[in-house]
Amino acid sequence: MRRANSNTSLKDVAPILEEIKLDLISENHVEENVAKRKEISRTFISDTVTVPSQDMYEYAVRATLGDDVYFDPSTAHLEAHMAKITGKEAGSLRHIWNRFQPDCTPHPPTATTVFRSSRPEVTYQQVSRTLSAIVNVWLESKTLINRYEAGGTAFHSGAHLITVQPSNKHHLTLEDIKDNISLTTDIHFAPTTVVALENTLNGTIFPQEEIERISEYVHSVPGLKLHLDGARIWHVAVETNTPLKELCEPFDSVSLCFSKGLGAPVGSCLVGSKEFIAKARWFRKLFGGGMRQTGFLAASAAYALTHNLPQLVRVHDLTRRLQNGLEEIGCRILSRAETCMIFYDPGPVGVTYEEIAERGSSLPEPLVLGGSRLVVHIQTSEEAVNDFLNIVRTLAAEKKAAGFVAPDPNSYGAFLKDIYVRRAAKFPGVKKDN
Repeated sequence: MRRANSNTSLKDVAPILEEIKLDLISENHVEENVAKRKEISRTFISDTVTVPSQDMYEYAVRATLGDDVYFDPSTAHLEAHMAKITGKEAGSLRHIWNRFQPDCTPHPPTATTVFRSSRPEVTYQQVSRTLSAIVNVWLESKTLINRYEAGGTAFHSGAHLITVQPSNKHHLTLEDIKDNISLTTDIHFAPTTVVALENTLNGTIFPQEEIERISEYVHSVPGLKLHLDGARIWHVAVETNTPLKELCEPFDSVSLCFSKGLGAPVGSCLVGSKEFIAKARWFRKLFGGGMRQTGFLAASAAYALTHNLPQLVRVHDLTRRLQNGLEEIGCRILSRAETCMIFYDPGPVGVTYEEIAERGSSLPEPLVLGGSRLVVHIQTSEEAVNDFLNIVRTLAAEKKAAGFVAPDPNSYGAFLKDIYVRRAAKFPGVKKDN
């Protein structure tokens, strides 16, 4: 063990410094980033692949330099703005506050953990086109919180996620909740503490009228809370021309994402009562979510709210064009273009997802495709949409010329269990590990 030496010089530590230093900027970084932006404009796997524009970067670096664990002005300004637009009713005791976080993943467990103090167990009710989480014994694993957040709610908050399929196959109804909610004092069952809805989910819009019915019922039950996973709530506001405040008003807490749909590099916001957010800050720190110099992230989110949100009108139009093109070719639409996503099945024209993706990856300017889900985002190009439809159209014509006969549309797909048929996307220039 070497002793500390107060006479150590820079020359003495030069070997250590040389070993540690790193320059990760490529000599061709400008050209590489241009190519990456082109690739993203032709990627249909998610709206989280979007990247900051040069204008967003230039705006973000002018933000304040505070430490958010203590206080950062830009972050505080964003939080105050989110509080305002998500709906603090004048004269009401229900003040809306919020908390900026790295992404949406911590929000469900954070909200659940905060609310769980009133009951011995916490359960979730998560709306989806094909199922919704609810406290009881029926389980299906298709909701975002249940399937795609690495079990975070169960791990962090001890919440018991049990799901049930909406009776109308589109969104949860008040009747679905009343039929399945657990309010019993029977010690064999976990009582419901939180009902959580998602809007949008799989790109579909939860009718506000039904949300208000559910809210009225939930708040008639002492101790029961209503949470919204509103990562893509921006799409609902734009498509239905409804103020964000009105969409958020029925809920005790709401999470909103600045990356999904809006194109910020990172960042999400949790809103709720002042007491709720005070607890959420504590749990965020407990979960390892405390961040330091967040000003540039908050500024990126502010830029997205101002400049990227209006682009969702174009996104929705482009998604409908994608849907109409697939229907004209003869593909079956599994979930329609209500906002930025569609789910489709090319089986009726004899084509597979793998064939479409392979043909797309072989283009001079490749398309990045997954399975049944197609996501349009603010950086999706019209050229990419046209190229995708041309691929499907060409493959369908080839199959027909080879003798393929379309099956009876009334019976085709009877065995399809899930509209989300996943397929690992192939990114240009990325090699998979053996």
